[in-house]
Amino acid sequence: MENKNGCTMCPRKCGADRANGHRGYCGADNKIYCARAALHYWEEPCISGKSGSGTVFFCGCPLRCVYCQNYDIANMQRGKSISLERLSEIFLNLQEKGALNINLVTPTHYSLDIIEAVGKARKRGLTIPIVYNCSGYENTETLKALEETVDIYLTDIKYMDPMLAKKYSNAEDYPYIAKKALAEMVRQQGKAVFDSSGIMQKGVIVRHLLLPTQLENAKAVVEHIYKNYGNSVYISLMNQYTPVRKFTDITELNSKVSEKEYAALVDHAISLGVENGFIQEGDTAEESFIPNFDGKGL
Repeated sequence: MENKNGCTMCPRKCGADRANGHRGYCGADNKIYCARAALHYWEEPCISGKSGSGTVFFCGCPLRCVYCQNYDIANMQRGKSISLERLSEIFLNLQEKGALNINLVTPTHYSLDIIEAVGKARKRGLTIPIVYNCSGYENTETLKALEETVDIYLTDIKYMDPMLAKKYSNAEDYPYIAKKALAEMVRQQGKAVFDSSGIMQKGVIVRHLLLPTQLENAKAVVEHIYKNYGNSVYISLMNQYTPVRKFTDITELNSKVSEKEYAALVDHAISLGVENGFIQEGDTAEESFIPNFDGKGL
């Protein structure tokens, strides 16, 4: 992983001279931009527990899916610039508030800063796990650099179909990249470790957000994970897709996922033998589940 002078932190490898203020594909330059830092209660039970996950939402994104529910911060339309020292302080503040972990959302393009900020915070008493909450579109070189920093990978795998990845995320290579990235994450973390309260301290959770009409892609994702990693990796199947804007050209994304589609995906996972997993119940596809990116905690 190179520095910000010719950025190759993400698989786009756009080469932007971020160190001198140029913005990369992700939208970020040489500063750290965040939209919110607060306790978050809507992650998987082993991440949020009852006390909450200390979630830091970063701005910008190397992937920028067309259906992103955090569209405004992914596209740098909101957010505040903070110093590396302040980021380190935020980690400690969240720990003081009772956070069970530090949950870094869309962290890829700030990996160098995160390594340094976590190191500073640990010297000042940070002891809770670091969760790397990402899209799955990750360079293995960047992940290797994070090995001594990250305790838990909370990663998406969005696509097994390259054409779907191109259509929705302008990333035809996503399946290839995500498979390699997951292999590296599992190599680092091995078997999951939990504390006496059932809160994960080490491990890998793979999320898949079921998209409308894309059941076959979702089944292929689950099959890849289970075939290669069995129950050593936790699978989180999500039905919370929310149409946050009106599409004129990709009309299938204007609908929520049907109960029938989601039930079929869950049944497929069970039929494969998946035991370590999470499912969502009820109507989670509501905008009220999207955090208010108001700069809280920054």
